[in-house]
Amino acid sequence: MTNAKVDSYLQRSTKWPAELHQLRPVLLACGLTEELKWGKPCYSHDGKNIAILQEMNDFLALMFFKGALLSDPDG
Repeated sequence: MTNAKVDSYLQRSTKWPAELHQLRPVLLACGLTEELKWGKPCYSHDGKNIAILQEMNDFLALMFFKGALLSDPDG
C-alpha cells in the first residue's frame, strides 16, 4: 500500500524521479510497508526497517539496514 507522504516526496523529486517511480513498486511488491522516515522513503516489515531510498547528486542509493547480515552464498 502506498503512503501519501511518500507520494508527496516523489512529486517533489527533481534528481531521480523516474528511477524512484520504478523502484517503488518493486519494494512494495515484496510486501514491505512504506513510510517517510528521516525525510526519505523507507521500507519496513513487521516494524523493522529493511531499506531506504536516498537521492544523491550523482546517484540514487537503495540502502539496506543491516545489509552486512544478508546471506550471500555465492560470495
